Amino acid sequence: MHDIPSFSEVCKQLSPLQKVGQLFMPAAFINDTEEEVQRLERLIREYHIGSICFFHSRASAATNFEGKKEVIHNTHSYDRLIDLIERYQSAAAIPLLIAIDAEWGLAMRIENTNQYPFAITLGAMTHAEHLVHQVGKQIGYECRNAGIHWNLAPVVDINLNPENPVIGYRSFGNDRKNVTHYAKAYINGMREAHILNAIKHFPGHGDTDTDSHLGLPIIEKEETELLTNELYPFIQLLDDHADVIMVGHVSVPKLTRDNRIAASLSEDLMTHFLRGRLGWQGLIISDALNMHAISKNFTQKGDLEYHAFKAGNDVLCFPIDIIEGIEKITETCSTTKIDSSFERFWTLKQKAFQKAHTTLKANYDHAELMTALAQESLTMLKGNDLIIKTFREKRFQLKVMGSGGGYFEKCITTIEEKCKRVLLTIVPRQVKPKDFFGFSVEELQCMKKILRQSETIIYLFGNPFFLNLLPWTKAKAVVVAYQDFPEFQENAHSHFMGQIQAKGKLPVTLKRYESI
Repeated sequence: MHDIPSFSEVCKQLSPLQKVGQLFMPAAFINDTEEEVQRLERLIREYHIGSICFFHSRASAATNFEGKKEVIHNTHSYDRLIDLIERYQSAAAIPLLIAIDAEWGLAMRIENTNQYPFAITLGAMTHAEHLVHQVGKQIGYECRNAGIHWNLAPVVDINLNPENPVIGYRSFGNDRKNVTHYAKAYINGMREAHILNAIKHFPGHGDTDTDSHLGLPIIEKEETELLTNELYPFIQLLDDHADVIMVGHVSVPKLTRDNRIAASLSEDLMTHFLRGRLGWQGLIISDALNMHAISKNFTQKGDLEYHAFKAGNDVLCFPIDIIEGIEKITETCSTTKIDSSFERFWTLKQKAFQKAHTTLKANYDHAELMTALAQESLTMLKGNDLIIKTFREKRFQLKVMGSGGGYFEKCITTIEEKCKRVLLTIVPRQVKPKDFFGFSVEELQCMKKILRQSETIIYLFGNPFFLNLLPWTKAKAVVVAYQDFPEFQENAHSHFMGQIQAKGKLPVTLKRYESI
């Protein structure tokens, strides 16, 4: 690995165009063609690209807007990632900063790697900062061991809208202080592993019902309310915890003075408010520029990248027209502006490589950590232990909806057909709310019928927002396990058998109406 020169040295070595190239973060796809890999190698070599962000494939993440492209799974993605990092670093005259979205671990992008619970699961724990710290630390170790320096996490959006199609399970919850405490713990854990963070999505993407991959969400709130809620975690994390702030593609007219412009393209928001008003002196990175909330409004190549940089982003994530963008910024923007952004980026790069050669070793067993997280997050949303005990000791039938076959289901031995008491085990097929979390209309109708006609206890192994689709308050008891991992299933079974108590608290607010 190359050494990083000082800022004064590199300023003498690089032209303005090469400095601008350092500020571009193209997408790198783990499962890409050799032709595309070579194309990115040439870009890195010829335009002095400064960082890259890994995604699984072109059919995944922010590129697959309509969800129509098939995502092909590759069990060797991790080995491919290691090989590509080596190739791309070899193409760079100056070491690249390697980034990835690993909010719940490398598994967010890479098969056969450790997956940690979603933020909503962590947010269900009470007074468990030490466990969230350990999650951040473990994810950090695994990033570092793969050659990654920068985890574009955590999400610090406050989960204020149950209809949110894109944040939801990625948020620690709807309590601003809890979100802040757990974000700090997660960040501190990553720092022990020498991994950079990026708090997102400024100024807050939690109270929206529009997916910014598809359209522009608009948040019509006064500045005082934004400061009290959405902006609270960001403000608390600015001084001592944030390495980078990622600005989201949301419209906040009271801060931008224009309801047609995204925060990520607003000079009022980034330069005047975030830097001028809040005093942030560190690096600002855009959310992925290919997202339709903003990209669909630009037809001239390079214009999107130019406007994003001009407005205040220092690093441009997932640019579309890289060469044209670099050239337009170099030709149009002042040397002072370019140098300011370059210095902020260079400071970050030096920070990342200061301990790049440090050998780090994980000191916590993954299964033990998962068990502890399962125990602390399990939530009794409705009912009590006595209700479950009485139910368990009588005849009942087990009904499994969704992805069955887990430990919980296999260990339930008291199964009676055609019984009015039903243990309803729900394992949603997907964590996102699109298409009813992966359930068919017929399956939803079946669950509603059970709840209305039977004495029912629910154990939910998935996103608690799924319950908004059901008259869940009709159940005698509702227990939320959040994940369907083996450790969570085993813990839920122990709870059903009366061996442990539920310690968690639902971190979001659900609907409570009886009929849907």
